[in-house]
Amino acid sequence: MTNFHWFKQISNNGRSERRLSLGEYKRAISWSKYLVSSGAEIKGYGEEEWSADLSQLFIGIKFATGRHSRIYRGIYKQMDVAIKLISQPEEDESLATLLEQQFTSEVALLFRLRHPNIVTFVGACKKPPVFCIITEYLAGGSLRKYLHQQEPYSVPIDLVLKLALDIARGMHYLHSKGIIHRDLKSENLLLGEDMCVKVADFGISCLESQCGSGKGFTGTYRWMAPEMIKEKKHTKKVDVYSFGMVLWELLTALTPFQDMTPEQAAFAVSQKNARPPLPPTCPLAFHHLTSRCWSSNPDKRPHFDEIVSILESYAESLEQDPTFFSYYKPSKHDTFMRCIPRCITICRSSCLKA
Repeated sequence: MTNFHWFKQISNNGRSERRLSLGEYKRAISWSKYLVSSGAEIKGYGEEEWSADLSQLFIGIKFATGRHSRIYRGIYKQMDVAIKLISQPEEDESLATLLEQQFTSEVALLFRLRHPNIVTFVGACKKPPVFCIITEYLAGGSLRKYLHQQEPYSVPIDLVLKLALDIARGMHYLHSKGIIHRDLKSENLLLGEDMCVKVADFGISCLESQCGSGKGFTGTYRWMAPEMIKEKKHTKKVDVYSFGMVLWELLTALTPFQDMTPEQAAFAVSQKNARPPLPPTCPLAFHHLTSRCWSSNPDKRPHFDEIVSILESYAESLEQDPTFFSYYKPSKHDTFMRCIPRCITICRSSCLKA
């Protein structure tokens, strides 16, 4: 394996801890052997400028596992990267075809995206039955992992606002490119060392112009909009619904519908219009925005440009007055709220008189 290298497991502080176990090594080899070229040619058939030079790729420890994928930490051209290996099952031809289509779609979308709140694409390699997607490595892990390390309802409101704004900006950029993510959830939101959030995992994303109904769609029920659960035609507003669920996660540090199975959650959302309860301590501003985002009627959900505008106004107001969220009461007809900072003094005076 002259063009493919393995290195020691790297700990968080950069020191070597241990080498891959024999079992880990054999399993990784069973996938990676398809990526190794025996000659000088590195690129796979039909690949273009996104093709990775595998002679420059070093694979380390596995840190995540999906249904048909494994994600490793590694180094590519002296850059810390995440390496997603996707394996086609030999016994299921239709699934193998679907996974190849998802790989092609994900690479095509990632290749054209450049934004501070979108994970950076590095390269890819297509050598059936294994495909490889290389992106930047984010040391902070997933937002879900971070939230589960916190006490319930303990995330400071200024951090909730900062994280929500990062996500909204990334999603606004995606939608401006005509892309629907379709699997927005805390597990697919990654944290940099500076707590910057980046949207990741575009395996089931699509161009809005090419998205049909949700028939046969496999998303994540706890975050999925009711129209997708019902397998109806959907628009970019499904991402807004999912963003509402992520807002709830930020405000609670809990898992949506954690006392239900995914199927029970899907039934409750689609048939009974259920939503997880917001905490009594939730500021009215976030209560109002979250409720709008997860409305059962897609037309009543705001677009991400409006969400960004609202959150930026909140951030500006909070900077001017740290007690802003304790007294601000949004109107049912609030839309773009650039006037909020200018209205702080008036609003506070009215609340005091009341």
